[in-house]
Amino acid sequence: MEETLATLRRSKRGRPPKPREEDHADFVEEADAAGLAPPHSKRKRAASAAGAASLEDQPLIGLLPSISVIFLNCAGPQDIIKHNGRLISHAVKKLVEDYESNKNSVMFQILAMLFEACGAKHEIYPDYLRESDVDDIVLSLVDLARKGLVEDNYSTKQKDLKHFKENLVTFWDSLVLECQNGPLFDDTLFQKVKDYVVALSCTPPRVYRQVASLVGLQLVTSFISVAKTLSGQRETTQRQLNAEKKKQSDGPLIESLNNRLALTHENITYLEDLMRKIFNGLFMHRYRDVDPEIRMSCIKSLGIWVVSYPSLFLQDIYLKYLGWTLNDKNAGVRRTSILALQSLYEVEANIPSLGLFTERFYTRMIQLADDIDVSVAVSAIGLIKQLLRHQLLSDDDLGPLYDLLIDEPPMIRRAIGELVYDHLIAQNIKTSQPGARDGENEPSEVHIGRMLQILREFSDDPILSSYVIDDIWDDMKAMRDWRCMISVLLDENPGIELTDMDGTNLVRMLHASAKKAVGERIIPAMDNRKLYYNKGQKETLENSKREITSALLTRYPHLLRKYMSDKAKISPLVDMMVLLKLEMYSFKRQEKHFKAAIDLITDAFFKHGEKDALRSCIKAITFCCTDCQADLKDYAENKLKNLEDELVLKVKTAIKEVEAGDDEYSLLVNLKRLYELQLSKPVKNESLFDDMYRILSHLREMDNEVKSFLLLNMYLQVAWCLHAIDGENPSETSIDELFSKQSSLFDQLYYYLVVLPTYQKEGRSTTVLSCRVCIITAEMWCLFKKSKYSSTRLESLGYLPQVDMVQKFWKLCEQQLNISDETEDEDANEEYIEDANRDAVNIAATKLVLADTVPKDYLGPEIVSHYASHGASTTEIIKHLITSLKKNADFDKGALFFEALKRAYERYMTHVNDGENQTLTGKSYSECQDLASRLAGSYVGAARTKNKSEILKIIQDGVSFAFADLPNQLSFLEAALLPFVSKLPSADIPDILADVEKRTQDADMNGDQSAWHPYFTFVEHLREKHAKNEVLHGGGKACEATGPTEKG
Repeated sequence: MEETLATLRRSKRGRPPKPREEDHADFVEEADAAGLAPPHSKRKRAASAAGAASLEDQPLIGLLPSISVIFLNCAGPQDIIKHNGRLISHAVKKLVEDYESNKNSVMFQILAMLFEACGAKHEIYPDYLRESDVDDIVLSLVDLARKGLVEDNYSTKQKDLKHFKENLVTFWDSLVLECQNGPLFDDTLFQKVKDYVVALSCTPPRVYRQVASLVGLQLVTSFISVAKTLSGQRETTQRQLNAEKKKQSDGPLIESLNNRLALTHENITYLEDLMRKIFNGLFMHRYRDVDPEIRMSCIKSLGIWVVSYPSLFLQDIYLKYLGWTLNDKNAGVRRTSILALQSLYEVEANIPSLGLFTERFYTRMIQLADDIDVSVAVSAIGLIKQLLRHQLLSDDDLGPLYDLLIDEPPMIRRAIGELVYDHLIAQNIKTSQPGARDGENEPSEVHIGRMLQILREFSDDPILSSYVIDDIWDDMKAMRDWRCMISVLLDENPGIELTDMDGTNLVRMLHASAKKAVGERIIPAMDNRKLYYNKGQKETLENSKREITSALLTRYPHLLRKYMSDKAKISPLVDMMVLLKLEMYSFKRQEKHFKAAIDLITDAFFKHGEKDALRSCIKAITFCCTDCQADLKDYAENKLKNLEDELVLKVKTAIKEVEAGDDEYSLLVNLKRLYELQLSKPVKNESLFDDMYRILSHLREMDNEVKSFLLLNMYLQVAWCLHAIDGENPSETSIDELFSKQSSLFDQLYYYLVVLPTYQKEGRSTTVLSCRVCIITAEMWCLFKKSKYSSTRLESLGYLPQVDMVQKFWKLCEQQLNISDETEDEDANEEYIEDANRDAVNIAATKLVLADTVPKDYLGPEIVSHYASHGASTTEIIKHLITSLKKNADFDKGALFFEALKRAYERYMTHVNDGENQTLTGKSYSECQDLASRLAGSYVGAARTKNKSEILKIIQDGVSFAFADLPNQLSFLEAALLPFVSKLPSADIPDILADVEKRTQDADMNGDQSAWHPYFTFVEHLREKHAKNEVLHGGGKACEATGPTEKG
């Protein structure tokens, strides 16, 4: 049979034809003859019961020439498999009752139902079915499918068939269970069913394979259910037999028990033989079917069989299929295999039999933890946990998994975090009982110690440490034992001796855990959505905040005092202040500890000069000024005012010392402190700005970093001064003061715009200063944009930069864009790097164009000319610029693109004329080509037709530009215009070709042939495009323009 079916070729199935009118008429007549009620839109339970009663009172299936009327297509309450699964048990009982008296009829009805469940519109009758071979019947059914005479009940989206698969499975399960006391073992009915199911599962029509696979897999599952029942009976009979034998009596009872035991064993053997045949005939072919749903159902069923009937299926000859499908190309199949294995490893008794299988496939199981599909990866991690529980993996095998702690999908990180906690921290995974959690009873300091061992691997990067903490936080209760962590940090717990690295990690863990506990994120989110909490969640977060505050209430000053000098620990410790419920200091009468903490934070501000520490101190004190009440608020505000006064004095003193020739370090550190303070509040001092201006003007040889922070602080002074002015009723004094500061700052910025492009001293500090000058200049131009203040009382503050200064600004910006990626990567860990890199400069320049602060005609094309030159981040910024400009009604995109192409080409020509090395020249030419391709790429789809005039204008202007200086600029044709020509309809090509050739009529092309080569290439491209169009439109008359040919 299999050889016959193997010769069949899969036919292409068309749309199934609609049911014939005569078929429907026959069906109505047969339904009427059977006394079937007409359909109702809503049937009540009473109606269902009545239908069941009528079903028992009449010949259920014998009335009909085909089982389909009762089981598949019936329009009344007896449309069982399609529409009325509740009546299946009644129908099955009726079938089994009739089987004793009319086996052939019932067998025909069951098989016919199987065929029509597959969707075959057959005309097979009982006699033909009885006399024909299985292969012949199946071939006729395949032929029906080839003719399109099938309907897909399996995959249909019809609402009234949504329970079809469920009902079909229920029918066969009910039939097997109902037959277990007779027809199941008559070696006729289910042997025949098995033959047809296996045969149909090997046919080309997919719907046949789908239905047959579903039925065959369910048959094995149902056979297992019966076999387990019989196994229980066999054990009971064996016990009874053993008991009788002990009585040493040979009577009819022992004989009866022996006969019963033999019969039961025979029936079990018979069922197992049926299972093997279905496995060999169906499963072994369909587990690799082209349809992933069939493959999934096979693997899912095999998992059920192994767990429910291990005496037969818990063998490597069956288990290997679960291992092989771990490599399936479909994620759903891989996940199904993993879930099947999870259920298998969950049973302790199965483990001894799984040794060889595990040894063979454990490497693949570990690899799946990094599967491209997140659901597969998460399931695989769960499987690995089970392997660890049973000690089937070594710790060395887990190395690659720990890298997933910092993977992007949160679900994977969360699953790995749970595994790491169970295996390395709680260490309860190695117990023999799956449910045991012996690690949960260990004290918190033990878990904290183990967590610190893990964090040692990530000590160099606080961000990676945060990822690990976030992954494990939900499982590790010790990370919410605030008092334990504090006591360990204060060396009050003799069980743990902290190294300096461990102390840093524990401080980070305390801070990160506290942030998580009060509902804040500790790692960047994949989206920027704000976190929202319901009432119950908010109460939980408030309780956590109270617990944290209670634990730190009296101990916080001790922590700050102990780690005051440690720059790695002080920042996260100070950040704890903003997580506290400050009113508890008043409620608990602990004001002195609050004041001590504020004093220590102020001391830390003047003790450190690093960005993180300074920013944390300012944030903490400012928070106390706004969140405290009464006396504590007054104390915090006074402390902030004293800090400001002391800092201003330190800056002014440091300026005088540098002017006197002393070291610049004190000035640099205090300027950083002043900058961080001014980011959050204005610093009011009449002479401070003048002092900074004076030293910047007189001491040009100062360190570039000092100059950068002088300019930053001067800018913030100007910005706060503008913010303080009353826009409706400004005083003349305030306007004059601001105007003076504005002019002074512009003087300094313009000096550096002129000097820095020619500055000989190279290095990171020069780059930072250049970036600062560019960014501050752009911010100042935007801040005092002339149109913003026109016709207002602040009109005198409006400012419009001269074109020559805008050009100098862009020249310095362009220098920063040309900094190599390697140089930027080397400096990635420096402070303030995110504020002073080429992306920040590019954004500042782009902002000027979008805000219409400077003339777009110059700066816009200059920026766009770098579209394809400096990597992905620059490209994205410029792409955003173009997208934003398109929203303006008066935006001339074609003009912008053409000017950008010219600027890029002019840079190339500069390299050519300067005679620089060929590598730089070639790179510049490639950048010009890439720019043209990217800009032309914006004209796609309907935009090509809509913006055809723009494309034509770019090409026409480009041709004029290329011929303006013959033959020196002809390379512009090839470098910049070819991608735009490809966007034009062929009908426009002849005019362009004629224009180009006309321009060369009086030209001498006998000179430098390399200079004319781009022209010939351009013309050839135009001709090819036009010729292709002629061929496509029926070979019309070709273009008659011959023009010159390339010489030489």
